[in-house]
Amino acid sequence: MTTAQVVDLVAAVRDPELRVVTIGELGIVRDVAVRDDRVTVTITPTYSGCPAMDMIRSDIEAALHAAGFAEVAVDTVLSPAWSTDWISEPGRRKLAEAGIAPPAAGGHRPVSLSLTVRCPRCGSPDTEELSRFGSTACKSLRRCRACLEPFDAVKTL
Repeated sequence: MTTAQVVDLVAAVRDPELRVVTIGELGIVRDVAVRDDRVTVTITPTYSGCPAMDMIRSDIEAALHAAGFAEVAVDTVLSPAWSTDWISEPGRRKLAEAGIAPPAAGGHRPVSLSLTVRCPRCGSPDTEELSRFGSTACKSLRRCRACLEPFDAVKTL
């Protein structure tokens, strides 16, 4: 198996909290190093207390063991911190299609105006935050004032 195939295999692991995207699309895979039958994967959590990291680590190990690798190491690095800018365009599209509002690309730049989160169902910018914490700690719960539907939104820093 080539290094590129191993990278693709790791990147295809589904995120356990945001099942519609892979960890590759979410942008948490930092590096994949292959040496003989040993693979070392480096990942960055979406935030330092993310409870899904143990499951992600386990899923990566399982995928690589199933592919025939005897030795697998999964390292976690916190710096630089993960950014929502690392979510791929296909990942943003899949989140929106699943009813989860993806953050705007480049959302970490300071702005002098109040930005809204568009409703992933009807596209209206007229939404409100109901709770800073949604179905998982990395999402907030919002509601569209136009169609009145609640939806999860990936938090930005």
